[in-house]
Amino acid sequence: MKVGVVGTGYVGLVTGTCFADSGNTVTCLDINADKIARLNRGEIPIYEPGLEELVERNARAGRLRFTTDTAAAISGAEVVFLAVGTPPAADGSADLSALWKVVASIAPHLHPQAVVVTKSTVPVGTCAGIEQRLAAALGRDCRVASNPEFLKEGAAIEDFQKPDRVVVGVRSAEVGEILRTLYAPFLRTEHPFLVMSPESSEMTKYVANALLATKISFINEVANLCERMEADIDDVRRGIGHDSRIGFAFLFPGAGYGGSCFPKDVQALAAMARDKGVSPRILTAVHETNLAQKQVLGEKIAAHFGGHLAGKRVAIWGLAFKPRTDDVRDAPAIDLIERLLAGGAAVSVYDPEAMANVRGVYGDRLTYAAGPYEALDGADCLAIVTEWGDFRRPDFDEMARRMAARTIFDGRNLYAPGELQSRGFSYHAIGKAAVRGG
Repeated sequence: MKVGVVGTGYVGLVTGTCFADSGNTVTCLDINADKIARLNRGEIPIYEPGLEELVERNARAGRLRFTTDTAAAISGAEVVFLAVGTPPAADGSADLSALWKVVASIAPHLHPQAVVVTKSTVPVGTCAGIEQRLAAALGRDCRVASNPEFLKEGAAIEDFQKPDRVVVGVRSAEVGEILRTLYAPFLRTEHPFLVMSPESSEMTKYVANALLATKISFINEVANLCERMEADIDDVRRGIGHDSRIGFAFLFPGAGYGGSCFPKDVQALAAMARDKGVSPRILTAVHETNLAQKQVLGEKIAAHFGGHLAGKRVAIWGLAFKPRTDDVRDAPAIDLIERLLAGGAAVSVYDPEAMANVRGVYGDRLTYAAGPYEALDGADCLAIVTEWGDFRRPDFDEMARRMAARTIFDGRNLYAPGELQSRGFSYHAIGKAAVRGG
């Protein structure tokens, strides 16, 4: 098929590349000329394992192109995916201004039989709104569908090529079959292709993310309670996780969730509920619990130093909101950095991929280490915020030699408290009693 993808952000770039890799001819469109120029030079603007190689291979084969020319990308395309940002507005609702601009810009170039598909995360009713706007612009009905993405940053290629399920929202069986054909190469292992109304499809995306966020906020709240009741959250997690009704997924306590999806989607779903006269009590609690959890590491560090951070040197391992990405949007590390700098602490940081993005925010206000151990030089404590594999089995003797004090605040519970204590470290985890080194 001939496919157009509008937007070369995380979702659009992965979507376009994977469809090209399955034999389609794909043109990706973006208004950012610098980004398009970089992509045409083979430079990938985001870090996602495996993506650079996949882009290079399909671009070389002529199946994947990048352009700022709307007519070139849309004219003749059988399917056009909309993958533009829908950031939160001041009230938490999704800002669709970029999406509406795109709809207006592509309308004159759409083939009469083209299917326009929303890949962006959009409020329920957006497909209907696109149908209305295109009909008003063109004087005819247009085929519009919803196809939410369920990609995990750091594993997006595998998620796209081996999906748990593909969800599409359509008005007609014919449009459903077009999308089924497009996705057929990725469904050979019998994972379901779920067809429903556009409204149900749009709701599915929000509910999936909101439920996962709910599990995270729940286990974090329980972890904070465990600390005060001499219980160990890992024991509790094992005790409940073996219940087949509960499971272990997303029940790992930590420093809170971040990224481009969970925070905004929870707020957007709550805003939709309020707009329809429904009180989103659980969603509001999930969001507020996460905001509070992102302050926990900073509170622990401040309490350790008696509320006096000025003059202290704090090392941070992990800046991205999760491993295998360079994305720092709403990352817990950002909240911690803000708290430490406001208190007058000197902060040295290290992350395998996200250093440039953080430097773009803080400039020379931070020390950017060449490696994890270099970040520890002279540090009064270490805070671990992202669970990169690089940090799971460090050389504790090297750490002890470099640090001014053997104190670790672990926001991801990477280590066994007993082992750290035996090595002379004071260790503060989430949902566990702190241990003091000798």
